[in-house]
Amino acid sequence: MTAAAMLTKCFCPKLNFLEMMGPTSKHLLHCCLFAVLSFVIQVLYGGIRIGGYEPPDFDPFERYGHLTAIVLYVLRFMPILAMPQALFNFLGVVLYNAFPEKVPLKGSPLLAPFICIRTVTRGDFPDLVKRNILRNMNTCQDVGLENFMMEVVTDKPIHLPKHARIREIVVPSTYRTKTGALFKARALQYCLEDEVNILSDNDWIVHLDEETILTRSSIRGILNFAFDGKYQFGQGMITYANEEVVNWMTTLADSYRVAEDMGKLRFQFNVLHKPIFSWKGSYVVSQVGAERKVSYDHGIDGSVAEDCFFGMAAARDGYLFSFIEGEMWEKSPFTIYDFLQQRKRWMQGIYLVVHNKDIPLKTKFFLGMSLYAWLTLPFSTSNVLLAQFYPVNCWQILDFLSCFLMSITMYMYIFGVMKSFSLYRFGMLKFFLCLLGALLAVPFNALIENVAIVWGFFGNKHRFYVVKKETKPPMDI
Repeated sequence: MTAAAMLTKCFCPKLNFLEMMGPTSKHLLHCCLFAVLSFVIQVLYGGIRIGGYEPPDFDPFERYGHLTAIVLYVLRFMPILAMPQALFNFLGVVLYNAFPEKVPLKGSPLLAPFICIRTVTRGDFPDLVKRNILRNMNTCQDVGLENFMMEVVTDKPIHLPKHARIREIVVPSTYRTKTGALFKARALQYCLEDEVNILSDNDWIVHLDEETILTRSSIRGILNFAFDGKYQFGQGMITYANEEVVNWMTTLADSYRVAEDMGKLRFQFNVLHKPIFSWKGSYVVSQVGAERKVSYDHGIDGSVAEDCFFGMAAARDGYLFSFIEGEMWEKSPFTIYDFLQQRKRWMQGIYLVVHNKDIPLKTKFFLGMSLYAWLTLPFSTSNVLLAQFYPVNCWQILDFLSCFLMSITMYMYIFGVMKSFSLYRFGMLKFFLCLLGALLAVPFNALIENVAIVWGFFGNKHRFYVVKKETKPPMDI
């Protein structure tokens, strides 16, 4: 018997115990874990001053000079820009059950409104699209959904198999929107044109990326959302560690995104029903009439992060959002370079949204704070070293808030792993190695984010980089 097998066997009783715990017990355990981590960080870094901790007792202005001292204090205050989204992440993962039960259906799928499951692609990965269209269609039928269709919008013909439920829309190369929208926004807007659209205003669209996989829980969540009918837009959680893991480093780094879905995304939608911190471009559920009124035709500034611009425009126009239970599956970028390019495009796209005059300040205020917390990340992360070599005496409340930011950031990686990796599938040993790997991914992610910020800020902001998404060799379908 191998050492790993022996360790797994020793841990089996604990594994079975954790698997048998109910949703409430798991949630309480997760809250206790965060409380312990937060307390340890507060004590270690002076947020809670016990155990003989003594802050610097000298005058920084005398030791470093006025200009240097002012710069050091400004740098210490910069992380506070991230406080609103950190608070929303904290409230989202603590106030709502982090490990809910399976999503129950609130109505018969036979009585559901018509649902169009729409995938937008450039057509670079036709075999991937064909596989996922058939797989997702089968999942819909397994749940009992009857009133639906699969729709693929592509720049290049991919020749989907002929089927009554499948529609392929090829965007003409000559098509131009009124404001000159580009990239994915252009394709999405083409579907909404009168001569192309075949949906009624009360129908629903589920927007997916090429690699997005529907699960039974996500379909039940979408049906419940449509049955409720109170909100025009919705979104749920996406995880990235299902089935084959192509790149462990990027997948572990993306565990933070999973936690954000259960944190700030869930809290902003359940409480405010607005995307004040934006939302994602996949697992988007829209009522057709509302989507057509908001439109994706927002010029070149709305074409790089079209999902963010659309969400801000919909919030500006008074539409309501809600969180959808049930998860979908996607893949993290396959290479570090793709991971970097992806982050760079997001930063550039959000920058264009925040600085666009068509979105009022009251709508994008918190998004702007989030953006500038991101843009100043190179300065904020410098505090890790500066605090050791150039300490300054700060108010205890600032130290407490800084420690809170550090603890919630670290715990989001841990929580994202708990939501992404199955303890039953991986076993106790591999599961804890994933937790350790997520923490080790924090400096890697910080480095990538810093490079993306500098590169993106000074680079061309009106480009759209598409990451590689094909993992398997072409096959006939």
